[in-house]
Amino acid sequence: MSLWPSATAKKVLSALKRNGWSVKRSSGSHKTLEKPGFPDYVFAFHDSDEIGPKMLVRIAKHTGLKPKDI
Repeated sequence: MSLWPSATAKKVLSALKRNGWSVKRSSGSHKTLEKPGFPDYVFAFHDSDEIGPKMLVRIAKHTGLKPKDI
């Protein structure tokens, strides 16, 4: 069983914002996030999209997100 639960994109984006990420710019469902010390990250999900464990792991590798943050 994965440490990562499935979560909605809105919940993941909220967790990223609590973790120090901010929206640099937005175009439709594509949001470019920024955080000092990290390269910009493009978050391209609609708020109601369900993000599974495998995708959450990929997001975490780029953003430093942890399972406890969600």
